Amino acid sequence: MQIQIDDPRLPEVTALLEEHVEHMRSISPPESKHALDVEGLCIPEITFWTAREGNAVLGCGALLSLGETEGEIKAMRTADAARRRGVGRSVLTTILEEARSRGMTRLSLETGSQPDFEPARSLYKRFGFDFCGSFGSYVEDPNSVFMTLELEPVPAT
Repeated sequence: MQIQIDDPRLPEVTALLEEHVEHMRSISPPESKHALDVEGLCIPEITFWTAREGNAVLGCGALLSLGETEGEIKAMRTADAARRRGVGRSVLTTILEEARSRGMTRLSLETGSQPDFEPARSLYKRFGFDFCGSFGSYVEDPNSVFMTLELEPVPAT
């Protein structure tokens, strides 16, 4: 598996992102859907990665810069066919390494409160994320769970 910065507009990546948005629509009310569309993932403040095996896109994730010291994890998704293979863990590790290398001291995220999101919440908990209140432009919502992680800076060499 190779993790790489990628273009969300590529057809094979767009297919995974559309799967993600459709899944969100099927389990979350419209006012609680916070998944970014392809164009939303192409803004300069976002770095977007895919996990690939050859040409197959196994998963994706993104880091949204919220300033010099804070970031938000966006667009975490593992393709249905690639579940339970460490894709999410690998993408999240890459995002955390990049956030630390940029000097970020806090990463936050929003995910769903429904049972479908329990694997995601468990992954984030294993990496040390704690539950928190809403942040940024989010508002408290019974369909959302907010999590945050204080990052240790990368030691200067």
